Amino acid sequence: MIRKTTVRKNRDRRELTVERNVAMPVQLAWEGWTEPKHITKWWGPKGWTTTVYEMDVRPGGVWRYSLQADDNSGEAAFCRATYDVVEAPGKLVYVDTFADSDWNIVSDSEMYTTVLFEEKSGGTRISIVTRFASNEQLDNAEAMGMIEGFTDAYDRLEDYLETLMGGKNPMETVISKDGTQIAYTKQGTGPSIILISSAAADYQDASPLAEHLSVNFTVYNYDRRGRGRSTDTSPYETAREVEDIEALIAVAGGQAYLFGSSSGAVLALEAANLLGDSVAKLFLYEPPFIINDSRKPVPNDYVEHLNALIKAGKRSEAVEYFASEALGIPGEYIGYMKSDPSWNKMESLAHTLAYDGIIMGTTQSGNPLPTGRWNVTIPTLIMTGENSEPLFHDAAHALVELLPRAAAHSLAGQDHSAVIMAPEVVAKAIVDSER
Repeated sequence: MIRKTTVRKNRDRRELTVERNVAMPVQLAWEGWTEPKHITKWWGPKGWTTTVYEMDVRPGGVWRYSLQADDNSGEAAFCRATYDVVEAPGKLVYVDTFADSDWNIVSDSEMYTTVLFEEKSGGTRISIVTRFASNEQLDNAEAMGMIEGFTDAYDRLEDYLETLMGGKNPMETVISKDGTQIAYTKQGTGPSIILISSAAADYQDASPLAEHLSVNFTVYNYDRRGRGRSTDTSPYETAREVEDIEALIAVAGGQAYLFGSSSGAVLALEAANLLGDSVAKLFLYEPPFIINDSRKPVPNDYVEHLNALIKAGKRSEAVEYFASEALGIPGEYIGYMKSDPSWNKMESLAHTLAYDGIIMGTTQSGNPLPTGRWNVTIPTLIMTGENSEPLFHDAAHALVELLPRAAAHSLAGQDHSAVIMAPEVVAKAIVDSER
């Protein structure tokens, strides 16, 4: 699931609007925004904890809160807001300011904020409209990451309130061997299956597939390290991600099926190779091997270049490089992708793109697959979309030749996006293979 955040700037009015449609009732969205017991669970960007010292939601009332970085750096921000308009459950207007730790207001930090809650089909449209004293302040706020911070806050609000609604299983955590915390959901009954996401994706993208599979399986859907609610530990190694899967298998009772999509399929294959009998079956959707001249290979310095872009803070450029070189998307289409709010989601995961490049190794070089890399003898179903590029079909057939108990299966009318766009079709193929 790719969440749609709309961003608009109006320089004439010195306003920044960040808006999203969320699948929850207006009243619940309002309560999530106006009650301290709720707002501490989600307010602020990912990786920060909110503490509320005062929240008097009425005209003239004061909201005092702090944001504390979770990385033990000691970085913190103190804020003081005064409510002007409170019209439940549709409108909040307040003046938000930065403050020092004694709650003395920082001069020239006023932000005039309006939050609107509008009932829409299927949920609520929430609009955060921030007006600044000058366009310079608007530009500074954007440069400091206000858009990303509000986008993160929307993500956290949806996750938290959906849990309150009972519409989604709450996330649990397990600790991997190197101390990394891996967050996951568990749902359904039947044999255990672990869903492993592709590059630039987190557990939310596989949530619809998890719903369909939960009728027949106990589904473990997790955030890979460095993504969503899972933590990260440097330096990165593929073996550490395999240990994350091993920890989830232990939670599942010691044995599980694995499903992986795109580069996540290759990680699933690596896990099966290293974890032996604890992996009972493999389901792989379109491992993106480049084994011939069906398309240009990925550059030899792909991982190094990605890491250099991330180190330089060029997250958008890293996503663009990934889209161009790893996905093979023509440049004229990337501009359209960048104009979509989903680009922000990929930027937030950009630091993990190199991880998938490391997992792929030399398998996107245009050369045949290495014959001795995977000693996997369990049943393996390799799925491809009928309408997918030839490279995916070639990769599937090559892998069938290497693995003694592998079979290829084409999904009619589908392409590389099937896990997100047609999860019911992917789920049916998995369930049918069990019969």
